[in-house]
Amino acid sequence: MTDTNERVRIVSDKTLSDGWTRLSGYELDYTDRNGATHRLHREVFHRTPAACILLYDAKRDKVVLVRQFRLPAHIAGEPAWMIEVPAGLLDEDHPEDAIRREAMEETGYRLREVRHLFKALTSPGSVTELVHFFYAPVDLSDRIDDGGGLAEEHEDIEVIELPLAAALDMIESGGIIDAKTIMLLQWAAMNVGAPR
Repeated sequence: MTDTNERVRIVSDKTLSDGWTRLSGYELDYTDRNGATHRLHREVFHRTPAACILLYDAKRDKVVLVRQFRLPAHIAGEPAWMIEVPAGLLDEDHPEDAIRREAMEETGYRLREVRHLFKALTSPGSVTELVHFFYAPVDLSDRIDDGGGLAEEHEDIEVIELPLAAALDMIESGGIIDAKTIMLLQWAAMNVGAPR
């Protein structure tokens, strides 16, 4: 495969907003596969890298999820308190260190084994955020704190433990609509307990 990045030239980059996240407006020259060059205008939200994790208790056949408020879901007319896997920004940490921290803060589970599965851009048409996906086996002895998030960040996170099958059913019923959570639950449906 040839490097297609050479077909793109950034002409201008203007910051449109720089608050909780930065929004940039770009003009770029893009050469299509037929050799024609086009001037495109795009807006991009710059987000720092993040990590998410599926915690699975095989003895009880339960996944550990969280429920928290999400303003974009509310604006889109969906339930504002979304069910998700634990996740968070890397904050300049290595992805595994960051997800261990986030899992403890959100769920109270101390992680012994952590397995990096893959990474993905979940909305590559408009957002730079690269998410690292992890899996960790847990059991009740690993729950050493209540979780619930950080008070200083005004987090109000509810820990939810569900059978894997029930969580998968919630994807079909619309009870789980978060992309990273759907991806990890589908991974679990194909891989948990399966020989590697």
